[in-house]
Amino acid sequence: MCLAVPAQITEIHGGRAKVSLSGNVLEADLALLENPQVGEWVLIHAGFALERLDLEEAEETLKLFAEMREGLGGPGEG
Repeated sequence: MCLAVPAQITEIHGGRAKVSLSGNVLEADLALLENPQVGEWVLIHAGFALERLDLEEAEETLKLFAEMREGLGGPGEG
């Protein structure tokens, strides 16, 4: 099973970006996106930004992940 997670681009350096994911900063390859911008939300899988998301899509997806985590007995956000 593959899972892509929403993250927000915080910095861009050439074809790579720093993205924020639940308070963690990761690096992602931007080769699959045309003209990515700081502040955009993207889906990250295996170190690649696959596609853009709008804020509403990103928030809804993160909310669903938090609900699944809680249902599995994992720690909740906040």
